[in-house]
Amino acid sequence: MYGFHIVDKLQKINEDIQPNQLKYHHKRVLVSKEFTFDAAHHLHNYEGKCKNLHGHTYKVIFGISGFVDDRGLMMDFGDIKEIWKKEIEIYLDHRYLNETLPPMNTTAENMVVWIYEKMSDALKDKQEEYKGARMEFVRLFETPTSYSEARREWMENE
Repeated sequence: MYGFHIVDKLQKINEDIQPNQLKYHHKRVLVSKEFTFDAAHHLHNYEGKCKNLHGHTYKVIFGISGFVDDRGLMMDFGDIKEIWKKEIEIYLDHRYLNETLPPMNTTAENMVVWIYEKMSDALKDKQEEYKGARMEFVRLFETPTSYSEARREWMENE
């Protein structure tokens, strides 16, 4: 077994590891990042509690796949956060979703496809930067135990 030890020497590029060793493989990999937002909405044409104005703390999980660059990185998690903040969250967080989203019933099933499309469009604009980056899935939790999901194979082949 390995015990705890303090590193004696930090590994240095061009000395302990060569730049051509940073990229370990040529496989497609998936990175995932999750976010939360709070929003209010109500459902139309629905008989139940959700026909009334109410709110949720939603959780969104993105799955994005692609190929690593020469450093061994597919996509920086901070870049996913930047897209989320600038292009998606502004329509969702602390908003009345019936007003800020395109005309739709603001069900988790409708919203997850809209979120998928927004992130997918943003990734298409960054193909030069992220080799083969594509959306694989978006999962939108409306409650801690209830979610809706959009997957690439459903979005592209339906």
